[in-house]
This record gives sequence, structure tokens and C-alpha cells, in this order.
Amino acid sequence: MQRPRPWIWPLLTVAAILISGCSDAPDDSAVTSDPTSGKSDYPETWRFALEEIEGSVQHAYAEALKSHIEEASDGQVELEIFPYGSLGTSSQLTELVRNGSVDLAFASPGHLADLIPEAGIFTLHYVLPEDEAITRALFSGNELTGLFSAAYNERHLTLLGFVPEGWMAWTANKPLKSPSDFEGLRIRTMTSQMSAEAFRSYGADPHQTPYSQVYSDLQLKQIDGQTNPIFAIEEMNFYEVQETLTLPRAAHFISSVVANPEWYAQLPEEQQDWLAMALIEVGEEAWDIQEELNQTRLEAMLEQGQLAVTRLSEEERAAFRDASKPALELYLRQAGERGQQILESLRTMIADLERQSASGTGGDGN
Repeated sequence: MQRPRPWIWPLLTVAAILISGCSDAPDDSAVTSDPTSGKSDYPETWRFALEEIEGSVQHAYAEALKSHIEEASDGQVELEIFPYGSLGTSSQLTELVRNGSVDLAFASPGHLADLIPEAGIFTLHYVLPEDEAITRALFSGNELTGLFSAAYNERHLTLLGFVPEGWMAWTANKPLKSPSDFEGLRIRTMTSQMSAEAFRSYGADPHQTPYSQVYSDLQLKQIDGQTNPIFAIEEMNFYEVQETLTLPRAAHFISSVVANPEWYAQLPEEQQDWLAMALIEVGEEAWDIQEELNQTRLEAMLEQGQLAVTRLSEEERAAFRDASKPALELYLRQAGERGQQILESLRTMIADLERQSASGTGGDGN
């Protein structure tokens, strides 16, 4: 099977993009307009960088966003999508948004927590509810985004929303059914210290390996395991070099969609409305996108017959929940008072949704 291609010369690629004229507004001398419609002959281009390759949840999300925006704008705006491998690593993509080289990007807390500690709450285990309907409701409104907006703004990022991409799974060459199974295990995590601490709490030896390098490091036995949502494990072929997939239902993979603040602020009100409406519409589709992809990719891996699947019992999950407490303590130290407020607000929101679910009143997370 084809293996993931490593990113090459990301900064040169970005330079080429900028030199080639992918700017927010073309040179006036090169643009003519229809005086009756007020539309430019040339569409404006918005650049959107992804942390995942083509065929991923993020790519499906970006394609849906592209369709909504280009339809809403009647072709006045085009969304140019850069899959992972085009421009750099996850951390580099965030920097490209902050300095304005790209307009929009996915930025997952797994690397972002070093920059924005408050976002690290999504790397913790057993914080989000196990009930997927409640989790879906939690991410369906603007209240959750509002908890984090100030923290993102302070780091020169405009937070547009969160995107859940499915439960994280663990792979290794043995089942991982108790914290003791992690003792000394060299597991690949994302780059933030908080992401690493989630597994260090179990006794593991976290390795913060770039996404594009994980396959080769597993193959060469430089690491023993890794954690990702199911669709990513399949599309990156990690199952070819691992024997067991453990489904702990400990954490969802959550990413955030961010924009460059100056770029976003200069958008005409009409364009901000197009973007806001498209984000709402695609946000409603995102859960179904990830659910379908994760299910079909799991089935595809099982059909290969190379991978054993282990599902943790409630008793086993309880042992991991108890062992995960040091990671929560690190989060509270690093995120400070605002992190404590976010944690308390998140727990209140979840409790409210659980009560609504139990009483049959429903709720949309707002």
C-alpha cells in the first residue's frame, strides 16, 4: 500500500504561494468589474491549511466548507485547500496563520496546548462524556467556542470553532488494557507537553514524532505504539506495522478552525456572514462525516485480517481514569485560573446536557 509522503521544503512552498500572487486582493490594474453587478472578474482566494492528508475528516470538512462558501458567494470567493504535506507540520501551519501566510487552518490542541494551555483540556482523558449524542450537542453551539476565544485571541488567532473527529484509539504490538501495559512503552503523541503527560501518567515514554514520520518509526521499532482516531490509523497505514488496536473511549480527537485576525477583521461584513453561515452548516455535517469515515475505515482494517481489536470494559476504563489524574493536575497548573474556569464551565455544560437527555427534553448545547 502507498505510504504517507513526508512534507518537503514547506517554507519554500509558502514562499512560492506568496510570490505567485495568492493575495487577498489582486492588483487593481489586472482586475475589471461588471458595472451592473459589482463583481470582480477574478474571485478572491482564501487559503485553508489542513493537518491531515486528502481523504481525511479534515479534508472532507474543508471540501464541504469550500462548496458552501463558493455557492454562497456566487463564485466571488474561492477556497484553496492545502492538505498536510503541502506546507509543513501542524505547529508550522499555526505559525503560518499567525503571520498571515495562510488565512485559515486547522489547529489541534495536541500541539496547540504549548501555545494555548487552555486548549490542552481536549488532550486529557475521561473529560468529555462517553455518550456520543451529548458530545455532539456539546460541540453544536457557540457556547463552547466562547469559553476559549480570549485565550486564542491573546495568541494572535481567531477561533472560529471546534471540530470533533472521533474517538482516539491506541495501537501497539500488544493489547493496552491497564496502565501497567504502558510501562516503558514508547508511544507517539502530538507535540505538546500536555498531550505527552496524558500517557506519561500511565507510565509510558512519550515520543513527540511528526505525523509524517510515525509509520517509518513504527516500522523501524523506534517507537512501540501511537494514538490517533481510527480513520487516521487506516489512511496512514499504521495498522500495517502494528498488531493490536485498543479502543479505550478515553478522548475524542478535537481540532479547532482558526483564522488570521487581521485577515478576518478586514473581510467585508458580507464575507464574514458567508463564512459564519458556512461554518454553521458544515459544523452540523462534521459529526456525520467523522462517524462514517471512522466506521468504514475500521471495517477496512478488519477486512485485512492483520489487526486484533481490544475494547476496554468499564472496570478497565475506571483504572485508566484514576491513573490519568496527574495530567489533569498539569493542565490546571499550566492553564491557571482561566483553565479552572473552563474546566468548571465544561463540566456544568455536560451535566446540563446529561440532565436534559435523562429527562427527554433534548438540547443543543447552547
